[in-house]
Parts: sequence; C-alpha cells; structure tokens
Amino acid sequence: MEKIIARVPFVDNVLKGIGQIMLQENSVTGLLFLIGIFLGSIEGGIAAFVATSVGTLTAILLKFDKKNINAGLYGFSAALVGVALLFIFQSTFILWILLVVGSALAAIIQNFFIKKNIPVFTLPFILITWVLFFIIHQFNIVSNAISTDSESILELHDLCTSTNGFGEVIFQGGSISGIIFFIAVFISSPIAALYGLAASIFGAEISDFFGEPIEQIHMGLFGFNAVLTAIVFAGPKKIDGLWVFIGLVVTVIIDILLVKSNVLSIFGGVFTFPFVAGTWVTLFLKNKIDF
Repeated sequence: MEKIIARVPFVDNVLKGIGQIMLQENSVTGLLFLIGIFLGSIEGGIAAFVATSVGTLTAILLKFDKKNINAGLYGFSAALVGVALLFIFQSTFILWILLVVGSALAAIIQNFFIKKNIPVFTLPFILITWVLFFIIHQFNIVSNAISTDSESILELHDLCTSTNGFGEVIFQGGSISGIIFFIAVFISSPIAALYGLAASIFGAEISDFFGEPIEQIHMGLFGFNAVLTAIVFAGPKKIDGLWVFIGLVVTVIIDILLVKSNVLSIFGGVFTFPFVAGTWVTLFLKNKIDF
C-alpha cells in the first residue's frame, strides 16, 4: 500500500503529514487516521485533508526543506488546526478561510522551529488554534458547533477507555475511531502503539485518583496527551519504559492542573499543550540524569 501511495508524491506527503500527528512517518497510518476522522465527521475528514494539503503546499511554495516535506513535518500541526476548528465551530465560509490561513501559518511556524532545531511537536497547532479561538469569540465571527455525540458513557474500566485516548488525539470521541487510530500506529510502530495504550490506561487511572469526572476519563480526555508523550519516548530498551512512565505522569499531572485551573478556557482549552510541556520536562530530566 505504501508503494502505491508513494507513486503520487503530494498525496504521500499529505498522508504522512496526517500520520505525523502521532509521530508516524507512514502514509498508510495517515490514511487510516483520515478514515477514522471521516467516520467521526465527514466535514472533519475534509478539514483534515484540506488543512494538511495547505500546510504541505505552503512548505513546497516557500521552498522549505524537501526532506522534511517528504516526511510530512509541515502537515500534522496544520491537520490538527483543521480538525479542531471544525470540531469547535460551525462550518461557515469564513471558518474555512480561517482554516486555510491557520494551516499555512502552522507550517510556517513549524519550519521556524525546525530550523532552530527546537522540538516543539504540536506547539504550532496549539498557538494558532488558541489565537483563532480567541479572535472568533472576541468578534463573534462564527458560532460554536452543536454537539451531536449521543454515545453512552460507560464505566472507567471499560475496554474502550484505553483506545479512546488515541481517538481524542484527533478530536474523535467514537470508540471505533480510537481503535482504528491504535491499529494505524501499531502498523507503523508496534512498540509505540503498545506504550501509547499503556499510557492511556495509566492516564485514566491517575486522573481517576485525582477525582476527575468518570465520563471525561472514559472519553479519553485525560489520556490523549499521555498517549502522545508515550509515543515520543517509546523504544526497545528497558530504560525507555521508565521514561515513558515518567513522561506520562508529568503530562497527566500538568493536564489535570491546567483543566482544574481553567486558565486556558479563554483560548478554547488545553488541547495538546500538556503533551508538549510534559515532554519538554521529561526531555530536560533525561538530558540531566544518566541512568
């Protein structure tokens, strides 16, 4: 399948960009992610593809590093901007204009940090979405989306709680999307998928210990940042497991503190900032401590 997709370079770059949402340079993974998004929302799927295409095209037109373009590094933050906007707000012409502008800016910001050799992960997506959310609400440009999620809330230890953490990485609350996302990562990197699954479970347990609402835990809202952190540190060595554990604990605690403080509500929420902050803290510790 990868060889078939590779015959169309732009599509290959776009799908790898979607795959890079969970740090996977794999077009098949990206395709499965896209399918999972479409299952949750057709408009969300279109937004993901359009946003990633805009981010990739921006990189091509501005002559960013070709190797990074081929790896999909200018698409994943743009993809998240697109999905987030369609998840939060009603689909209007002006929203799609903002989506295109935001996706292009996400690619430009990503390139700035890549050139500085600073690992910012999804920070461009976070910054762009925070700014757009603030502007849209300040000037009442677009109305909030009306939730149509009718999926029943199950118990904390329901099997789907573990995979829902994967789904919420790309704003998908459905269990099927979460399972597809897990399989998509597993195809690219089994060890990353399994560490991510463990992180989702531990994230649920930690947030339950701190008294977070069971329904939010089940949805994966306290697991998806931990999933991303675990994928960053996943590896074949035993010590990698320790860093995965440290990283997910730090990430979930940051997540809980930010959610409880409600400090980022004016910007739409925490999004993947706990993942970025938790990963930075863990990388700092990893560089300072030599086991």
